[in-house]
Amino acid sequence: MKAVVLAAGEGTRLRPLTEDKPKGMVNIDGEPILTHCFDQLVSLGADELVVVVGYLKEKIIDHYGDEYEGVPITYAHQREQKGLAHALLTVEEHIDDDFMLILGDNVFEANLEDVVRRQQEDRADAAFLVEEVPWDEASRYGVCDTNKYGEITDVIEKPDDPPSNLVMTGFYTFTPAIFHACHLVQPSNRGEYEISEAIDLLIQSGRTIDAIGLEGWRIDVGYPEDREEAEARLQDVPEADDVAATSD
Repeated sequence: MKAVVLAAGEGTRLRPLTEDKPKGMVNIDGEPILTHCFDQLVSLGADELVVVVGYLKEKIIDHYGDEYEGVPITYAHQREQKGLAHALLTVEEHIDDDFMLILGDNVFEANLEDVVRRQQEDRADAAFLVEEVPWDEASRYGVCDTNKYGEITDVIEKPDDPPSNLVMTGFYTFTPAIFHACHLVQPSNRGEYEISEAIDLLIQSGRTIDAIGLEGWRIDVGYPEDREEAEARLQDVPEADDVAATSD
């Protein structure tokens, strides 16, 4: 199964850490965030890494070259950062079967293999990790509703009034049907082509979208303090629990 890594973002909220590098190249515990992503994807059986680059893309290409741990890397260029659905369309020509997708600014110590297994066993049109967050943080994410079977019935991107506190994380599996949905997505109020809307279009067309509860932890590295928390957790130091408690 191929793995797509979205790593085109500028990371303005991470400045000054991203003044001379894309956010995927910010170091956490001695390695760029992307290295942590690549390690997990390779361990999940990825047979090719398809990396979407944009801002300061040469920093990523020069660092990793054309393979990682023996797994070939293909690069796709997102010239303008117009949202995740827009980014995903840059890899359409490289994907012809089920694939993994990870956001290149997320750090996981979680049950990613459950998502891949669900995709392979149930032939869902999409599957992804979801987690419960504090209600006052839900509006930062794509918010999900599910039915009693664990299937996603609705996804709303960064709602002002979240219908639940169950949110998408940065790891997914898809069939190529997601590309047709991305082509149909219209710009949101933020002017971006949102992946949550593409997923919602799949739902409306009767496709099966499975939700798998996160076991473990993940950190969306959007701010310098997120980097510090991720590093503490990876080093398994006691301060990590204190940081997490403060952010709840």
